This record gives sequence, structure tokens and C-alpha cells, in this order.
Amino acid sequence: MSNITAKMVKELRDRTGAGMMECKKALIESEGNMDNAIEAMRKAGQARADKKSTRIAAEGVINLSTKDKNIANIVEINCETDFVAKDDNFLEFVNLISKLSLESYDGNLENFNKSKHSTGKTVEEIRLELISKVGENVKIRRIISINAKGAHMGHYMHGSKICVVVILEKENNELAKDICMHIAAMKPIALNSDDISKENIDKEREIYEAQAQESGKPENIIKKMVDGKINKYISEVTLVNQQFVKDNEITIKNLLEKHDNNILSFHRMEVGEGIEKKDENFADEVMAQIKK
Repeated sequence: MSNITAKMVKELRDRTGAGMMECKKALIESEGNMDNAIEAMRKAGQARADKKSTRIAAEGVINLSTKDKNIANIVEINCETDFVAKDDNFLEFVNLISKLSLESYDGNLENFNKSKHSTGKTVEEIRLELISKVGENVKIRRIISINAKGAHMGHYMHGSKICVVVILEKENNELAKDICMHIAAMKPIALNSDDISKENIDKEREIYEAQAQESGKPENIIKKMVDGKINKYISEVTLVNQQFVKDNEITIKNLLEKHDNNILSFHRMEVGEGIEKKDENFADEVMAQIKK
């Protein structure tokens, strides 16, 4: 059809975010009918998005949204490349999802994906449209909801890759920030020894026992060696027992005693945890920032 104008192509491009040639082709096939062109593009985009949804998305960003000083959501949204993680369309989606999560996330991600935005579209429909725009799989991987009512919440963002939230018994902004940065760098898996699962301890013990058996030493010595390694492991992975990154002479427990405070809970989220991806040590970056 020869009466497809540049103005029509531009309008379709503005409304869909698709490429110029794709818009022109859709208009030609729909004989200039804008609504039919959009519908056809949405159907084609859905098909492409379904194919891309099976691809590994290990890059992306972490976003923190807060409300009334004591309510927060940490959201991880993944894509396939760091290039798309910096794309304006992707970041706009991240901000939208963070905002919506404060309004309607009930702890069930599947329910959240089905919830509708003010435009009448569901979160899932918006996600699929974004996949069509950026050409990569995009996934809302996880959301953590935090309520610190009656306590003090502090948080720290390392760029858009790591987020830490800590809940202190008493208000102390400086202490909260220091502990958050420590958590970002040192990656504790539990607040104290009581919070480490038996399964985790048993797994570590099994590894240490296998290593100790190779020494050829008597069983009573091996038991002492394993117990010693378990105690060392617990001190390294529990927050209160870790050496404070700003002062190796004291532990986090000592720091809390100094300020007459307690940690009620903490949350740490890093992009792509548990997903196979290229090596990037953000914890080292945090350590470098602390030392500055």
C-alpha cells in the first residue's frame, strides 16, 4: 500500500515502541489501519516474548521502595545482559513494579503477576510488552516485603546490584548504615547460630569430615578437628559473630553492645544470586568503598 506516510509510522512507533521498519510493515499489512496494526504487532510480540521467556536472565537490577519509614519492598528484576539493565524502558518497568509491589504484593508472585495496573493491563502483560521492546527475556524474580513497625529500619544500596535492609531495636541511622554496608560486603547467611539450619550445618560437617579422614588421624582427633571447623564456620557466616569491616578488633556483637542496640532482622539481596552467570564480585566493590 503506497499511502503509508512517515507520520503514520511515527505514530505507531510512539504507541508501540517498536522499530521503524516493523511499524511500516505492520501498517502495510493492515492497509493503514492503526488499531489492526497494533493488534497484529501485539500478537507477534507475544509469540516472540514466549520464546524469549525460556532464556536465562541473570543480569538486571535490585530496587528498593519504601513507605512511611517502616515499610519496604526489595525487588529483583532480571534480564539477559547488563546493556538492557541500563535501558530506560527496562528501568521504567523496574520502577513501576517496585511501586505496584507496595500497593498490591501479597507475598505470592503469581498473584502479583496477574494483578492489574491502572491502564487495565496486568503486570504479566506489561512484562511481555517490555520483552518485545528490549529483545531479551525479562523476569520478576523475587520480592521481599519488610515491616519494621515499632523498630528502626536502615538500608543501603550498592549501585543497583546489592540491597541491604537491617531492622534495629532502637533508632540509630549511622549504626544502621554501617551494619548494612558490612552485610553487603561480608554476606552473612544468618543473624546468629540459632538461625542456621540443621541441614546447612550437617552439610558443612559432612564436607569437613571427608577432608579430615584424609589426614589419617585417630577418630577422636578428627572429631575435634571437625568441631573446630564448624565453630569457625559459624563465626564466619553469622552476622553478630563476624568481625566488623571498619574495625577488625571488634565483632558486630561488640559494636551493638557499644551502642546499646540489637539487630532484630536483616535482608540482603544481590542480582543473580543462585543463577549461573559470569563472575562479578560486588562484595569486593563494597569493601573498597568502605575503605575509602
